[in-house]
Amino acid sequence: MADKASMIVDKDFQIGEVDKRIYGSFIEHLGRAVYGGIYEADHPQADEQGFRSDVLELVKGLDVPIVRYPGGNFVSGYNWEDGVGPVDKRPRRLELAWRTIEPNWIGLNEFVDWCKKANTEAMMAVNLGTRGIDEARNLIEYSNHPSGSYWSDLRIQHGYKNPHNIKTWCLGNEMDGPWQIGHKTAVEYGRLASETAKVMRWTDPAIELVACGSSAIGMQTFPEWESTVLDLTYNEVDYISIHQYYGNRSNDPANFLAQSMSMDSFINTVISTADYVQAKKRGKKKINLSFDEWNVWYHSNESDRKLDPWQIAPPQLEDVYNHEDALVVGCMLISMLKRADRVKMACIAQLVNVIAPIMTENGGAAWKQTIYYPYMHTSLFGRGTVLVPLVKSPKYDSKDFTDVPYLEAVAVHNEEKEEVTVFAVNRKLDEALPFEIDLRSFGSCRIIEHIVLENDDLRATNTVDAQDRVKPHSGGNAAIDGNGKIEATLGKASWNVIRIKL
Repeated sequence: MADKASMIVDKDFQIGEVDKRIYGSFIEHLGRAVYGGIYEADHPQADEQGFRSDVLELVKGLDVPIVRYPGGNFVSGYNWEDGVGPVDKRPRRLELAWRTIEPNWIGLNEFVDWCKKANTEAMMAVNLGTRGIDEARNLIEYSNHPSGSYWSDLRIQHGYKNPHNIKTWCLGNEMDGPWQIGHKTAVEYGRLASETAKVMRWTDPAIELVACGSSAIGMQTFPEWESTVLDLTYNEVDYISIHQYYGNRSNDPANFLAQSMSMDSFINTVISTADYVQAKKRGKKKINLSFDEWNVWYHSNESDRKLDPWQIAPPQLEDVYNHEDALVVGCMLISMLKRADRVKMACIAQLVNVIAPIMTENGGAAWKQTIYYPYMHTSLFGRGTVLVPLVKSPKYDSKDFTDVPYLEAVAVHNEEKEEVTVFAVNRKLDEALPFEIDLRSFGSCRIIEHIVLENDDLRATNTVDAQDRVKPHSGGNAAIDGNGKIEATLGKASWNVIRIKL
């Protein structure tokens, strides 16, 4: 008999409420995310604005609450004015972040229209690379001020009488990165972000603001960057951003599946740094985290290096995801849920074609990548209160990690629906894992379903010709035993969703 794993949860022992924006995503003017992704005017399924209705249906299936836009590295060289007004008068620009041509067929107003169709909200970023305070105050006036001023009246002239009322704004992007247009030191960025935040709030006091944190846990300036930036922006901002991607470049699945432990450490260090600044300021405000870029990203690196520059919407960062990638994405989602008290927003990067859960062919089909499923399951069933998971699990060591639990799991209590959902990954590559769940404080319950994503081939992918090679089934064996505990077998290398009716 294999070693057993177990989890005890109690309804009174809570981590925190899930902010639905933890299930956000990201659309950048990069590769085919916009052109050929959400927008393709001559596609057979394009609507009257050129948006792909097949893509919209797949996005709505994820119930995405917020989408970050327009970048990303792109925003640090972007003039937002290029993307408003008559399309035939918009300029074509050299886009230096990704070395393409930006035609500006889609801009702020069209993106807001798309958000309404996708049942989501926009999270806007302002350019603090080549621009700054003036651009940001003008953009928020154009976007959010009702009327009676130059920029708000220009929006009305462009056909948008009502303000967009965008609530959440990012103060630049990855300004700690030497690759960033307008890269700054922490002090340079912190001062600019603070002054920009000030005028944005004067224009619209209802907004929330996100300061740039570190671009990855491996940055040499981490976490001193967070300490300095928050010291300079604490009074003006609500969130600090956090970005991280993982890959299996060394073909070591056991080590790859353990990388979410690095994510746990990253999150906890940023929280500690934010709390240190709060204590130093004798402040009452908690700075929460916006994990507004995260995913697996490594498959496309080689092909991206071979792209010719100055094309419109070439295929960039088009990772084709496999089964093991879906397991890592599941573990990353569990990591964020385990700190739902402080991780209040997150954006899987990105939504369509570019390191994305949804893939398309220009002029052709749209389909779900393997990572679509854990993202969809948590978004649909992971709303409510995250409970403290008391987990016992056999462990293993890998190249970079020690004491890695084979079981990665968390439970979310949806009081309104009278449900508890358990999300669980079995990291064992060659063996099933018996799993016992003790819901001792909840009384009688029944299993709604036990969804499983599994595949004998860790490298199995979904493609246009085999769109369902990796997809979940509801054939899991979770059941209530005679003592009121839930017993289940988690298949080898599997993602599991056990839904329980109270």
